[in-house]
Amino acid sequence: MLQRTRHAGVLAALVFLVAFNLRPAITAVGPLLPQIGADVGIDEGAQGLLGSLPLLAFAAVSPFVHRISRRLGFEGAILATMLLLAAGTIIRAYTGFTGLWLGTIVVGAAIGIGNVLVPTLVKRDYSQHISRTTGILSAFMTASAALGSAVAVPMSDALGWRGALAFWAVPALVVALVWIPRIRAAASAAPPKPAAHPTVSVWRQPTAWLVTAFMGLQSTTFYFCVTWLPTIEMQRGVSEHQTGLNLFVYQIAGMIAALSIPRLMRHGTSQVAAAVTASTPMVIGLLGLIFAPSLGFLWGVVAGSGTGACLAVALSLISLRGRSSAETTQLSGMAQSIGYVMAAVGPVLAGLLAQATGGWTASLGAILVIALVQLGTAVFAGRPRRDAREHAPG
Repeated sequence: MLQRTRHAGVLAALVFLVAFNLRPAITAVGPLLPQIGADVGIDEGAQGLLGSLPLLAFAAVSPFVHRISRRLGFEGAILATMLLLAAGTIIRAYTGFTGLWLGTIVVGAAIGIGNVLVPTLVKRDYSQHISRTTGILSAFMTASAALGSAVAVPMSDALGWRGALAFWAVPALVVALVWIPRIRAAASAAPPKPAAHPTVSVWRQPTAWLVTAFMGLQSTTFYFCVTWLPTIEMQRGVSEHQTGLNLFVYQIAGMIAALSIPRLMRHGTSQVAAAVTASTPMVIGLLGLIFAPSLGFLWGVVAGSGTGACLAVALSLISLRGRSSAETTQLSGMAQSIGYVMAAVGPVLAGLLAQATGGWTASLGAILVIALVQLGTAVFAGRPRRDAREHAPG
């Protein structure tokens, strides 16, 4: 816990800068894949794997983050995360063919650690304003994701694709530098009480599985959209330049929604209204893309508002449903491990279905089913947890 000094608020707010670094190193890759493939000599299938590797790394590292945080402390783990992210970014850009793959895995692992720790820091440092703080964090993440994809090609024109990717080591190193005072403040604070561990493993708690399901389903619909919406639009006659702009607007709509949805989470212990409200726009957007494709831009904005709001709700549920910092870290690791496996596999299966059917209607229909399941899950995941049942032994 940070010391209660006049600087404590500023130090706590540095978590927003951490959140800013958790997306652009990934979203900058997509627009540059054709250049990377041509320069390094990898085909479209390998390029798709390169794009999915960070998500698989998220899933692999997430269950073990609670052990890292126990060894290094939350502040120390975040510093290590930012340094690891910067190192992976440089390795990916400048160490040849092998380094491209190894660096991508390192980048994904670093961001995966950050993904898990951020909800825990919110739980600890903003316990009275979890939903509002998480909305702001989600907006930072969404805005930086949009920025990463928007500036990738212009930066590559000036610096080459390697320089455009390596650039994202700079903000990570800056955050590592300004994070050092937080480590000093935490070290000089009173020794923390021993962490309270769950009476029942999170893997055996019904609430944890509901939160995990919501996290995974919303991640799947989001990554389907950011992966395939430009391709779907181009096949319907939209220019490549316009699809890039539309994807940027999609993510900006998500940022605005992430800032707005906490209003529905302000009172009481139930987040059903917020979870259902956040999930509904994706259903509407997918129905529109299937039955009124000429209005694709409109449906993209609607779907984008849903995915942005859902991320804020999912991260808030992790913070709110964990009963201690230790349990929140474990719940975050569980939810994001399974969630990002779904996010990595979903777009691949959707692409294979489109290839098999010769069009995108079947894939859109399949994702619509997932969105409907998410809408149903929102009702149960948003309900307050039943502590008595989940503290029971066995």
